[in-house]
Amino acid sequence: MGGASPEGGVLLPGLRACRKPASAATRRMAKQKRKVTEATGKKNKKLKKASAEEPLLAPDGSQDPREARPEGGAACRGPELSPEKKRVLERKLKKERKKEERKRLRKAGVPAAQSLPGKRPAAQLALDYLRGWAQNHENWKFQKTRQTWLLTHMYDGDKVPEGQFPTLLAYLEGLKGRARELTAQKAEALMRELDEAGTSGLDSVLLDKTQRVRQVLQLLS
Repeated sequence: MGGASPEGGVLLPGLRACRKPASAATRRMAKQKRKVTEATGKKNKKLKKASAEEPLLAPDGSQDPREARPEGGAACRGPELSPEKKRVLERKLKKERKKEERKRLRKAGVPAAQSLPGKRPAAQLALDYLRGWAQNHENWKFQKTRQTWLLTHMYDGDKVPEGQFPTLLAYLEGLKGRARELTAQKAEALMRELDEAGTSGLDSVLLDKTQRVRQVLQLLS
């Protein structure tokens, strides 16, 4: 026999009883449950994505050494510098150290001349060069820088003392080629300037200079 129908009648075989429609409260609860499930799923996806992007951390909070190295386990290193670049870098560092040293000395009130005690004045080096030529000619070596200084300042009695000038004249006898020609030309031009200025009223410094120019001209003529 068939079962009883909702109205008390008899159900025919093979037929099901009709369900009652869900109430409004039931539908609201189901809808809220779906929303909670969807929000939870989105949150879990975000957490998984963030975990995948973050670097591995060691137990102490530092970055995992496996992540700090490229594939193959070798540590990252900068490109090797060529020997030339190394020399340039060393020169720059040396200049910076000297600059800092000069600043430190200035702040300490040390004069610049005292900061380089090993460096001798050019005048002293040139006069020593001239004495070496006169006193120890066998071991003497030509130095163009010293000769240029002597030829430039030989008419200045303050830079080339009176006692050194005869030695300088003897040195000039050995001048040859272009150096001899230029020295003679400069002496002639200087002599013309002094002649135009006149000898009357000249002080002792200019008179001494005129005398030296004449001696050089007589020697090189």
